Amino acid sequence: MKNEKIKKGTQKKRGKAAGDPNSAVILPPTSLNSQYLQTQVITQNILQTIRRIAEYKGKQDLYKEQSPQVLESLRQAAIIQSTESSNRLEGITAPMDRIKDLVAGKATPRNRSEQEIAGYRNVLNTIHANHADIPFTTGVVLQFHRDLYQFLPAEGGKWKPVDNEITENRPDGSKVVRFHPVPAHRTPEAMEKLHENFDTLWKSGEIEPLLLIPTYVLDFLCIHPFLDGNGRMARLLTLLLLYKAGYELGRYISLEQMVEKTKEGYYDSLHASSQGWHEGFHPILPWWEYFLGVMLFGSCREFERRVGLLTGGRGTKTAMVMDTIGHFRNDFTIREIQEICPHVGIDLIRRILRDEKKSGKLECLGRGPSAKWRNREYTQ
Repeated sequence: MKNEKIKKGTQKKRGKAAGDPNSAVILPPTSLNSQYLQTQVITQNILQTIRRIAEYKGKQDLYKEQSPQVLESLRQAAIIQSTESSNRLEGITAPMDRIKDLVAGKATPRNRSEQEIAGYRNVLNTIHANHADIPFTTGVVLQFHRDLYQFLPAEGGKWKPVDNEITENRPDGSKVVRFHPVPAHRTPEAMEKLHENFDTLWKSGEIEPLLLIPTYVLDFLCIHPFLDGNGRMARLLTLLLLYKAGYELGRYISLEQMVEKTKEGYYDSLHASSQGWHEGFHPILPWWEYFLGVMLFGSCREFERRVGLLTGGRGTKTAMVMDTIGHFRNDFTIREIQEICPHVGIDLIRRILRDEKKSGKLECLGRGPSAKWRNREYTQ
């Protein structure tokens, strides 16, 4: 699903090719049933990853008691990073200063991109603040989608009225259909079935929650219930379900930013695990490995790294900027530092850069806010 684009409003007839939902008489089976899940390979790598994620959960609980100020600093940064990264994955961007003001509620959206960013911010805040009281139902999914588009004239909160396709843009300019989601007229029933199956397995305790969550997300994306916003909705619902499983990692580390950093693996694993989905013969292991090993465990490691950095004795904001600079192997700009440290003021960033330049550790390659900086440690 690399470079995926959603073709909206198509009502053309399709042939009975593999993966064509119109070739089936009944709804495709969801992945969320015992018969399917019991046949899936669970490797030692998956088991070890689940164990390690559980260990990080224990560390997270300990940090909440011992370092609340550090976690508050991470929380502020995560909200901005999550809002920016999840929207940027869909090609929705805005200047960092505007994103900060929108997230803080200090600005009113003034174009479509900012309207979508503000909508994502609101749903994200709702989940962070009220996750314990939010029932996981199709009605809530529709409400989240409505709120995602609350600043736009287009109506959110409705299942897609016409079919959509997931396509890939090829280098030669051509397009190829990568996946046919569930048709529009069958989407309401498919979503109800998905939630019914998820609720049954969740309550039974039969399947590990950290396997149920990515399985739900895969099915949600294969159904593709909305004309627009499916990727962002999937990431928001991931956050909600992790909260419900007792994992608050997404409060302090941007899961969306981790997805953006590893987007090739994200799209490749989704594509691999969606093949044969309509027939119920799809291999879910590639998606499990990405979701648990790359996205979630990678975020756990980033959480521990940042907590260690912020408790190392130096001022928290200075420490984060210095650590960010140290990780740049190629030339970088102030903008790139701001993206990683969104709650750090521009004046502090500039002062740190000046000090590092005076000490001979950094070199400035130009003038103005877009000037490139170079870490001399990697050019010697």
